[in-house]
Amino acid sequence: MDVVTGAFSYTGRAIAEELLRRGRSARTLSRRDAPADPLAERIERAELQFRDEHALRRALAGADTLYNTYWVRFAHGATTFDRAVENTRVLLRAARKAGVQRIVHVSVTSSSLDSALRYFRAKAQVEVDVRASGLAWAIVRPTLVFGPRDILVNNIAWGLRRTPVFPVAGDGRYRVQPVSVEDVARICADAGQLDEVVLDAAGPDTLTYEELVRLVAAAVGSRARIVYLPPRAVLALARITGTLRRDVLLTREELAGLQRELLVSTEPPLGTESFRSWVAANGESLGRGYVSELARNFRPYDPI
Repeated sequence: MDVVTGAFSYTGRAIAEELLRRGRSARTLSRRDAPADPLAERIERAELQFRDEHALRRALAGADTLYNTYWVRFAHGATTFDRAVENTRVLLRAARKAGVQRIVHVSVTSSSLDSALRYFRAKAQVEVDVRASGLAWAIVRPTLVFGPRDILVNNIAWGLRRTPVFPVAGDGRYRVQPVSVEDVARICADAGQLDEVVLDAAGPDTLTYEELVRLVAAAVGSRARIVYLPPRAVLALARITGTLRRDVLLTREELAGLQRELLVSTEPPLGTESFRSWVAANGESLGRGYVSELARNFRPYDPI
């Protein structure tokens, strides 16, 4: 039996579904109950919380492998990267004491303790903690994850459907290497059979950011004119849109990570699904509705 954090959310859902396809039993640690979710009938659920380590240990009891997707995209209110690191340490400690044998931890490409960006630096610290946890471990480092109802690609499509112009920061020539959420799930499930490995989860297509935007525009039939603006102007527009949507659309660090090409792998791609093919096949549904980060991963949860 395996435990997956966040199986009613996004990457965790794909991992749980992949494990179930492979005949594994699964339990999720989730911050919310979702009785109407189609997955709810097929998976056990316990609360994901970090206040009561004894309760967390009971929730992990009987599990062979923990697939950990828990993280925060940005600091918001009382939720900070330091808090996320400490929460993960609580989870690791509880897993070891509960008798969990191994952990497959989802990190990010280009994580580094020396990174100037807090997201990538904190991700690297968690990798250090995973290695020191006393569990058998595997670390999977995705690039830019895409799939139905993902946040970044979906909301690019949402903007392209609704505005006459679409802003791109700088020259748009910085590269990204998208990987499908299904490929990430498969790579994670495979990693559950491996010991002490670090695997980049990257797709077969490496594109400039401008190419990615133009592929999405073509798929959704957008006639928006792409304009190139200074990064600070793009961030200002993102703040305005975020305010209107009661969300955080894009952060300064996220844009810096894109422009520094941190979502590109130097390893041979383990993902097989082409972003070019996927976006062309899914253009009809892509971007029909806005996907809110705060609604999905912050509201209505209390800080944890």
